[in-house]
Amino acid sequence: MTGPLWQLFFEGVWVTVQLMIYSALLAGTVAFGIGMARTSRHKPVRFLAGVYVEFFRGTSALVLMFWLFFALPLLGWQLAGMWAGTLALGLSYGAYGSEVVRGAIQSVAPAQREAAIALSFSPWQRMRKVILPQAVPEMMPPFNNLLIELLKGTALASLLSIGELTFQAKLARLSTGESAQVYGIILVMYFVIAFVVTRVMRLLERRAKASIGQKPEKAGWFSRKLPVEELETQIAAAGGNR
Repeated sequence: MTGPLWQLFFEGVWVTVQLMIYSALLAGTVAFGIGMARTSRHKPVRFLAGVYVEFFRGTSALVLMFWLFFALPLLGWQLAGMWAGTLALGLSYGAYGSEVVRGAIQSVAPAQREAAIALSFSPWQRMRKVILPQAVPEMMPPFNNLLIELLKGTALASLLSIGELTFQAKLARLSTGESAQVYGIILVMYFVIAFVVTRVMRLLERRAKASIGQKPEKAGWFSRKLPVEELETQIAAAGGNR
């Protein structure tokens, strides 16, 4: 591989990371907005939020990307490829994320809600001060998975001729004819990005748990120690000391 080809790869990495970040910000905003709407006391709000989730979970992100880039201009709106990709990925993955938010909010113990009501908190204060601080740590592992899936989904944007990693790899393959080497390199690059994202998300998860007084799980580079395993270790140690 020559220097210019490596430059192609690194430019692709930069565009991929930008696309992932922009899409993740949009998806996170949609996830919290729609997820909280799914728990609303008002039936029309829950219904509209449910329609959104069912629509975007049931449609292809790739087809939506094509529609935004090729069909929307027919209605008088022209989006750049980067923004068409961001919208398609953000709206699609936001629908999946909203179910994570809804499930985490509903998993908070009813006693916590009752205590907040007893303190005369408004619905927004209950959500902001009591429910969300306990729900957010539960959202982090599923959000980590969704973010990794979003990273891999950015490869779809190569079909819009966006210069992300997969598109640049195609150019490199056409230039060198080395398919195995080129695609092997970008496999490693995707893995490195995903690994860094996972470590960052686990750090955020530990901090979120520490903020509400929970003890974070002990984690290695590629795995984490489950509470059941810790209990078995303690039982085995206690048995050995008899």
